[in-house]
Amino acid sequence: MELSDKIRENKIIAIVRGISSRYILDLADALYEGGIAMMEVTFDQTSKAGIQETLGSIALLKEKRQDKVKVGAGTVLTPDQVKAAREAGAEYIITPNVNRDVIDEAKKHQMVVMPGAYTPTEIELAYRAGADIVKVFPSSVAGPDYIRAVRGPLAHIPLAAVGGVDVQNIAEFFRAGVCCAGIGGCLVNKAQIEAGNFTWVCEKAREFTKALNG
Repeated sequence: MELSDKIRENKIIAIVRGISSRYILDLADALYEGGIAMMEVTFDQTSKAGIQETLGSIALLKEKRQDKVKVGAGTVLTPDQVKAAREAGAEYIITPNVNRDVIDEAKKHQMVVMPGAYTPTEIELAYRAGADIVKVFPSSVAGPDYIRAVRGPLAHIPLAAVGGVDVQNIAEFFRAGVCCAGIGGCLVNKAQIEAGNFTWVCEKAREFTKALNG
């Protein structure tokens, strides 16, 4: 199965932002037990140390949990970060914007790429540039009705909902036509993780999968 198909099959990508690598394996286990097998580890662009921490987490997941989760890199802003993420073990690239150089670099390495866009013009440009899936960001501002309207003329473009997707609205986003969704802080909660409460993460993952599939 192609990775882009696997993303569509799994539907939910857990967005891992600002989580220390010391917690990353336990986090992967909790998410997987709760039914989520896709993790996006986002680049911390605020410092070189933050970038290295991101790459370290990706490498750990690839080495220790590749039987459970598919790991991608998020908030990728440069071609060099695409290469670094790939070398660390990332299988897909997610960005907050449409950057042709980043898309080209990802495709050069045969990686699935999901750039962020908002307007119909940006969405179509991203897809024409090589995007496998276009991330509508921030979806909290757009809402399901916006997704539904955009998919009228652009139904051939696979869309993801990211930003503001929660247990209450995730099913509506899928009914509007997205093929997957990225879930951040309401699933990968930093305070709960740093407290070692991975049971909370697992239960929250189950809530999301139940809301989507039940």
